[in-house]
Amino acid sequence: MEKQWLELEEKVAIVTGAASGIGKHVAEVLKAAGATVVVADLTVETGKELESMYCVKCNVADPDSVNAMAKAVIDRYGSIDILVNNAGLNRPRLLVDVKGERPEYELNVKDFDLMFNVNVKGLFLVAQVCARQMIKQGKGVIVNMSSASGKEGSVGQSAYSATKGAVDSFTRSWGKEISPHGVRVVAVAPDIMEATSLRTPAYEEALAYTRGTTPDKLNTDYKKSIPVGRPGKLDEVGWTVAFLASDRAGYITGTTINVSGGKSRG
Repeated sequence: MEKQWLELEEKVAIVTGAASGIGKHVAEVLKAAGATVVVADLTVETGKELESMYCVKCNVADPDSVNAMAKAVIDRYGSIDILVNNAGLNRPRLLVDVKGERPEYELNVKDFDLMFNVNVKGLFLVAQVCARQMIKQGKGVIVNMSSASGKEGSVGQSAYSATKGAVDSFTRSWGKEISPHGVRVVAVAPDIMEATSLRTPAYEEALAYTRGTTPDKLNTDYKKSIPVGRPGKLDEVGWTVAFLASDRAGYITGTTINVSGGKSRG
């Protein structure tokens, strides 16, 4: 039913950061919906397959790597119809560690640059090279991965939130720029989701410290804050992306869609 309704069978989709986390689930959903999916990730080897999906090694913050990835996809499949700009990372950090107990959890230039290089520069580089191909084709869809924190801000995640605010701004501007050429640009903003392998104990500890709580209490409080009463399922993000990438969403561009169980504002 989903394959027939979404009509993605003839589409070639690149998903960055798709070897794990939300990106992996998005890639699997797109494949289930009929798309030909390319996994572009720093941790995979070009030419290999991950669960029947073609892999291309790519560092999204490196222009040469991004250009090589796009060329490999075009040489193999002849088109790029869908880009899911998912690659990103988060380092929970405070602007100032007022308690002075964990200086490693205070924002520093290294962590700041790392987040902006991947989440903002990387998003731009991949979008640009794919948009060039899509404009030549006269059609295509770019789905950027944002976050609720990009709209609302988040304690202990100021730099990460700023990168996702940039994602939303790029989405609005690019939607205005290239939609007249047949290329839609949208973003998806998940909020509290079920845990992935990327949510390590070290990440949980860092985030809890920045919030002045413990990892266990942090997760309990999270659940209480969601109107639907549970974290989101990763496949729910995946199916939202699949819909937005399909022609069924042909009038949606230049905007960010919340996937938040009613928690997010804006």
